Amino acid sequence: MSIRPISEAKCPDLRGSVAAMQRAAELAREIAIQTNTGIVIVRDGQIVHVSAAELREEAANNAGTRTTE
Repeated sequence: MSIRPISEAKCPDLRGSVAAMQRAAELAREIAIQTNTGIVIVRDGQIVHVSAAELREEAANNAGTRTTE
């Protein structure tokens, strides 16, 4: 049995789930910054605790690299 990418799923909700998870992750980062709390993520297969200060720094670094569509 081969594993197909989610983008090829028959269900439109499943196809849109990746984008929804990305939006939810971004919102979680924004809320963590606003409330000065950290988040827990998986990075390179490792559980990582990211502080609000680190999130602010990442947001500042990413602000210059984003493009508008």
